[in-house]
Amino acid sequence: VQLVESGGGLVQPGGSLRLSCAVSGFDLDDLAIGWFRRAPGKYREGLSCIRNSDGSTYYVDSVKGRFTVSRDNAKNTVYLQLNSLKPDDTAIYYCAATRRYSDFTIGIWVSQFEFWGQGTQVTVSS
Repeated sequence: VQLVESGGGLVQPGGSLRLSCAVSGFDLDDLAIGWFRRAPGKYREGLSCIRNSDGSTYYVDSVKGRFTVSRDNAKNTVYLQLNSLKPDDTAIYYCAATRRYSDFTIGIWVSQFEFWGQGTQVTVSS
């Protein structure tokens, strides 16, 4: 599986971005795709996940209501819409994929995922 993120950039506080994760090597329906971020000096944090077999979506509390995960099966691409961005959202954002079943209601963790993209930088600053 290959994952390529895009869509990062510099945005002002309160602004929005849409990140894309283009997936190749597997059909999207066979995968769950997660989104993570790593801020400077911090660990990699799970944000959201979509289980493509049934469309179930999962979010951590810190991004509920601001971030939205979606998919386009025709393009084999998963998106993360980032709204109401804050300076604390500044980080490298990664997408990840897994073929294995995990209970994402418990949490979204690095150990649940098998394949990773290279990341895209999001900077929120005025």
